[in-house]
Amino acid sequence: MQHDTDGSHSFNQPKLGVMMIFGLFRKKNANQRIVENQYALLTAGARQPYLYEALGVPDTVMGRFEMLSAVLILYFRRTRASATSGQEIAQQIIDAFFQDVDHSIRELGISDVGVPKRMKKLAGRFYGRLESYAAALDAGNRDALAQALRRNIHPEGGDDAPDMQGLAHYLFAAEAHLTALDELTIETGTAQLPAAGSAD
Repeated sequence: MQHDTDGSHSFNQPKLGVMMIFGLFRKKNANQRIVENQYALLTAGARQPYLYEALGVPDTVMGRFEMLSAVLILYFRRTRASATSGQEIAQQIIDAFFQDVDHSIRELGISDVGVPKRMKKLAGRFYGRLESYAAALDAGNRDALAQALRRNIHPEGGDDAPDMQGLAHYLFAAEAHLTALDELTIETGTAQLPAAGSAD
């Protein structure tokens, strides 16, 4: 009898291990779907035509990079208050963003040798923007945010560069919108930005 009990136990051990592996596999796949869906929604929010047609964002590779960076910064700020799962999704989305940037750089014909240097520069830009935009948002200072946006999106400056007040106004409205979202929306990767132009 003891022998039968031991045999049953040893038989079930690998079965339990397989179940755990498949459980982790399903969780990973589910998280990947959530991340892909959320990243697509954020990207769509950053590519709203109104942002480029009316709010002064240039419809160029760097203009789109700057707009997506701003959107991701808002999302990143929202998920700071989320549970662990929400923060993990946010980190994976940032990772997906940099993978996307890497792919775009290579499509532009940058050599393999030059990609790491360019990526390091763009990563520095992103985290620099995170600091400057966060400071303005935390202070509720639209003028400071507009100035930071103008400096980053129109680095050439000049009298013809837009003042970016409209974009700053939209980003404040977008942050308020994201802040009001419930945790289920964050955890399921279904957060969306408000329609640009609706808050004017």
